Amino acid sequence: MIDRALLRAVEDHPRNLVPVVAEELGVSKPTVIKRVKSLVESGYLNREGGQTRPVYTKGTSARNLFEYERHGLAEDRVWFQDVSPMLKGVPANIIDIAHHGLTEMVNNAIDHSNGSTVGVLVERDAAKIWLRVYDDGVGIFRKITNALDLPDERLALLELSKGKLTTDPQRHSGEGIFFTSRMFDVFQIISGELVFAHEQNYDKDLLFERAEPRSGTAVDMLIGLDSERDIAKVFDDFSSGPEDYSFAKTIVPVKLARIGGENLVSRSQAKRLMQRIDRFKVVVLDFEGVERIGQAFADEIFRVFANSHPDVELIPSHAAPEVQQMIRRAEVLRDEEAQREKRS
Repeated sequence: MIDRALLRAVEDHPRNLVPVVAEELGVSKPTVIKRVKSLVESGYLNREGGQTRPVYTKGTSARNLFEYERHGLAEDRVWFQDVSPMLKGVPANIIDIAHHGLTEMVNNAIDHSNGSTVGVLVERDAAKIWLRVYDDGVGIFRKITNALDLPDERLALLELSKGKLTTDPQRHSGEGIFFTSRMFDVFQIISGELVFAHEQNYDKDLLFERAEPRSGTAVDMLIGLDSERDIAKVFDDFSSGPEDYSFAKTIVPVKLARIGGENLVSRSQAKRLMQRIDRFKVVVLDFEGVERIGQAFADEIFRVFANSHPDVELIPSHAAPEVQQMIRRAEVLRDEEAQREKRS
């Protein structure tokens, strides 16, 4: 609250900023001075002059919070009117990524949240940009769980990680969250007791649980100003080739198919994992964090599913030795069946 008041008042009160804000908020001058020092150190304010008569101006860092009524809101207005002016001088590739991510997430809040308010927090300093889009709606994980009739909200994160997920297919392709999460250095969705995160340093989707639930949905997106990532490259990494730019490849973190600490042993768990996978041509099944799987689980994926979907290439990765053995066993049975069919 004090920071916002200081940044709002600095242009009109550069020479008496501290007493003006202290009187406005009803707090002590030492309390305001402490926040002023912090804002100067982080680049949000510049300080000139002596110790007794300082003059303050806005620094290169910037922070602002915008709140809107959801009804009638347009994401392009949020970008061009409020967010874009705060990012002047930022490299073009970062502007493109920020534009894409901000408008995609605001549009999601408008179309899917069923809330009354949408908020946008923008923070920029010398090293990074942080964007937060939040709403007071039903919560993204709860909405996906209800739409897909899932037994547990944690499985909504598995569906998000696959991509091509939308509860409104007439207006959305279901690609927004998947691609946006891979454009930023850090991407997080916080809703209820769960956090879905994708971090570029590790190139994987993560699940966290919160001690205190959050109402609605908040999406955090952070990118360094020195990032060389560009939108075209991100789309190319998951397209089907130079002549067909469809969203054809996905990476599925297998461990997200678990509910709690359960082991992955059954066919029903495998069917849960492979739901909607037939929409892709190449599927990388990332077994990191999975120490073992059951024979039925492996058979359902690498024999039953593979036989019924020959056009889908399944690529296991980061599989532990025990997991590799189960996968290979299912593949051998699949190959033997194929040989018998050829002979007959």
